[in-house]
Amino acid sequence: MKNRIHIAIISVLAIMLLVSCKSSKTLVSSGKVANLSTKNIVKNHYRNSLKFNTIRGKLKVDFDDGKMQEGFTLSLRMKKDEAIWLSAKLSLVKVYITPTRVSFYNKLDNTYFEGDFALISKFLGTDLDFEKIQNLLIGEALFNLKNEKFNSEIVDKTYALTPKRDFDLFKRLFFLDAFHFKIAQQQLVQTAEERLLTINYPAYQKITGQVFPKNVEIKASESNKTTTIQVEYKKITFNEEVRFPFKIPSGYKEIKI
Repeated sequence: MKNRIHIAIISVLAIMLLVSCKSSKTLVSSGKVANLSTKNIVKNHYRNSLKFNTIRGKLKVDFDDGKMQEGFTLSLRMKKDEAIWLSAKLSLVKVYITPTRVSFYNKLDNTYFEGDFALISKFLGTDLDFEKIQNLLIGEALFNLKNEKFNSEIVDKTYALTPKRDFDLFKRLFFLDAFHFKIAQQQLVQTAEERLLTINYPAYQKITGQVFPKNVEIKASESNKTTTIQVEYKKITFNEEVRFPFKIPSGYKEIKI
């Protein structure tokens, strides 16, 4: 039981998660794709970036690593560039993430964890930080596209961007939706280690005039093992006042993952 709980918590930490509202509407791409320059594609991506101070809502998470399947619902609170907070039902498990720390505690077995982003980076096979996780959650590029030069082509109503000069340790590929310029898919490939991280955004929705993911699917593959994490956003609101109650209870045992 403890191992199942810890694996589920790791899956939550590996995504760092998210949010919808009754007025939401699923967006459907339609019409002809404009033949834009790479510069304008990148400019439109950032022009349509999400404007928010806080996010509040719930999310449904399904986890599958080929041996174990778990499904759970979490409450989410998020403050831009500062904090991501997650809580399971009855506060049995809480997660608190800042730009420098990743922490959680588990009332089911009286354990806790405190550390940096090395845990998540090891799980997904690539270095992550708070900004990358935040971007992942809101449908924006993990890396700053304005700082690089790309080749681009139109593929299935998306703009596919490949860096003209990529990193030595891993390769990247970005697909941007051709109509609202949010990320449709982004990939990180480490060929030598046989690692592939794929982040898909199957659908977007419009909430109070802004485009926000409706679903996220993350697949982390290494050799013959694939871990899949699916997130469905529910009951989102923007810019409400939020608090982040988090205190590790006394007497809990620290765990090493």
